[in-house]
This record gives sequence, C-alpha cells and structure tokens, in this order.
Amino acid sequence: MVRFQRFAFILGLMCLVISGLIPSSAHCREADTLSVLPVADVINPVVASFVEDEIERANRLERRAVLLEIDTPGGLDTSMRQIIQSMLGSRIPVIVYVYPHGARAASAGALITLAADFAVMAPGTNLGAATPVSLTPSTGGGEQGEAMMKKVTNDAVAYARSLAEKRGRNQDWAEQIVTEGVSTPAHEALELGVVDLIAEGEQELLNGLEGRVYFRGGEELHFSAANAVLERIEMNWRQKILTTIGNPNVAYMLLMLGFLGIFLELSQPGVILPGAIGALALLLAFFGLQMLPVNYVGVLLIVAALILFILEIKVQSYGMLTVGGILAMALGSLMLIDSAQPYLQISRAVIVATIAVSTSFFVLIVFFVARTQMSRAVSGREGIVGEQGTAVTELSPEGRIFVHGEYWNAVADEPVAQGDPVEVVEVLDHMRLHVRRVMSGSK
Repeated sequence: MVRFQRFAFILGLMCLVISGLIPSSAHCREADTLSVLPVADVINPVVASFVEDEIERANRLERRAVLLEIDTPGGLDTSMRQIIQSMLGSRIPVIVYVYPHGARAASAGALITLAADFAVMAPGTNLGAATPVSLTPSTGGGEQGEAMMKKVTNDAVAYARSLAEKRGRNQDWAEQIVTEGVSTPAHEALELGVVDLIAEGEQELLNGLEGRVYFRGGEELHFSAANAVLERIEMNWRQKILTTIGNPNVAYMLLMLGFLGIFLELSQPGVILPGAIGALALLLAFFGLQMLPVNYVGVLLIVAALILFILEIKVQSYGMLTVGGILAMALGSLMLIDSAQPYLQISRAVIVATIAVSTSFFVLIVFFVARTQMSRAVSGREGIVGEQGTAVTELSPEGRIFVHGEYWNAVADEPVAQGDPVEVVEVLDHMRLHVRRVMSGSK
C-alpha cells in the first residue's frame, strides 16, 4: 500500500512538471518564430486587413519579428495608412523586404517601406514613384482642381517626410518621390540612406540585420535573429477571392455579367435564375469597384445601354436602339475607370472581348424575343384564329362547328350548310367563334 502511494505521488509530480513545461515550450517556440507575410498585389482594403491582423497576431504571440515581403505597384491611400499605422503601433520590429528579384515597391509600397523598422531590398528591385493620384472621378482642370491637387501633394509630402524622420531615413528623397515621382534602384537607395540593407534572400537578410538597433518608446533595442524560425503566412481563400474581385478586369466583367442577367430576366420575366445570378454579380462588382477610381458617367452609359437593349424588344426601331446600346456600352466601358495608373485600368483587350460577347448575347436575345412576339399565336384565343374546320350543323346564322379537335358554337355572316368547310375569323364572347364559309379549292 505504501509503495502504491509513493508511486502515485511520483506520477502526479511528473505530470505537474510536464504540464508546466508544455506552455513554456510553446512560448519558446513562438518567441523564436518570425512571421513572413508575402504581399504581391495592389494595396487594397483586403490586403491591409490581412497585414494588420497578422501584425496584431504576431504581437499577441510575442514573436521575434514580422517580415513583410512586398512587390506592389501601389494602391489606395487609406489602405496604405492602415498598414503603416499597424506597423508603427507594433511592439515587435517590422521588416519590409522588397522581394523577389525584379520586384518593386512603388507609390503606396514606397511609403510602407519608409515606415519599417528595417528596410531591405533584393538586388534588381526599385523603390519610389509615390506621386499621389486622385481616386475620385476627375472634376476637370481650373484653379479649383489645381488647388485640390496641391493640397493632396503637400499632405503626401508631409506624411513621407514624417515617416522618414521617425525611422532616420533620407527626408529629401522621401519628398522627391512624392513631388517628382523619383524611383530608385536598390544599390542607389542604400547609398542615399533610404534602406538599411541589400540581401539576396531571407537568410542573408537575417544575418545582415543581426544586432542592429531599433527603438520602442524611446528605448534602444537590438534585433536578434539567432535560431529564428520563419513561418510563411499566406492569405486565406476568402481574402484571395476578395482581392481577385478588386482587380479592375474582374470587377468590370462581373458588372457586365450582372447587367446581362438583369436584361435576360426583364426580357423573359419568370426565368428567375438569370436575375439571381445577375444580382449576385452586380453586388460583387460594386464591392470591387468601391476600391477603384470609378467614373460614374461610365456606369450611367452602361446602364443606358441596358435600357436601350430592353427598349429594342418593346419598340420596333429597325435596329437603331441596338446600335445606340452598343455605342453606349463601348463608351461607358472606356470611361468606367478614371485613372492614369496602369494597374488601376481595365485592359483594352478585356473591354473589346467583353463588349463583343455581350453585344452578341443582347442581339441574339432581342432577335429571338422579337421573332416570338411577331410570330403567329399557336395556342389560346389567338391561336385558333385562321384555323379551318367543318360545320357540324347548319349555321343560319348560329350553329355548331368542329375545329382544332373541339366542338364550338359559331356564328356566320351568311348561311353555311352542314358539312361545309369553315374558317375562324375571330373569337367572340361567351366561347363563340365568328366563322366564314371556305370556298371550294381555297386554303
């Protein structure tokens, strides 16, 4: 009995020790982990949310650092500021690495790089070109437009210089990338004091930053990457889908698909499925377009094209409304995105292909609907008009006839003998037919 009690005591003690070591071991693993966040896309709200969430998570787990690998042409100012704010509020160091070889950190990407604790570039990369571009429909030139652009530029200059000052980087260069659109290759950026290091890969980056100084709350700290484990964190499937929807080409095609579905539902009410698909596509398109500089005149022209195609079904215009719809759709597609930045524009090839497919679809639907409306009815009250039958009784002027496989009460303007062929002229009230006698040899 005593032996059993001793064994139980020792076993319990071992369990307590092991349970105490497990959290400690897990904490050590997290402390040795460095989060790697690849961003190879336009800086939009989805990307900003992804980066912000992962920086917050790395801070919560007390990881070694966050390594943000970027290759971006730029993006939205609001999304850029959201990322920078999360970087500046991070308790652990944030490293921005312009990577891989041939990558760029332009516009919003350049300011994100300035805000990093450590800025690193791979050979063959470039940094800069942060001149602000309006993401709202242009209101024309003139003094008011120039004054507004001057305000935006001054705000961007002040922001860039403040970031460079906080991180001890070249403030004059930070101003030039905004006012002059300067873009700088990796080695020149290192000479100008814009970045801290040029590294071929992640391991060379960690070795090069070992022991370097960064500041938190006025306190000087030293970065250490010894025994660091890199954990690469990709966006999840939901974030990837939302980012794809934000692509101008995808948002445009969803918009056109939505209009096609709505058009089909309006031209053939009750089909339901095209209308449901169209409504869903429009909602997704509007989500994507909210991240783009949309010219609403372009949207109105595309809506006008849809209206003209619908009117073609209702009004006989001999194709003129269809031609107007095609022109409105083409002009609206070209005017839809109002930006000089290539990454914010819709591909001309996509516009041509989409207009060709959409126009063919519209014309085909209009043709079939018009042909159906103009064709002779084959059922109902109108379907029996013109049918030929036989007088079952004498019509003088009323009697019974057999037509279309049914017996009908009929009225004739002139007497019709029993057995004579008759033709239906019209359908009268009270389920009666107005008929005439068919002359022998006529059809």
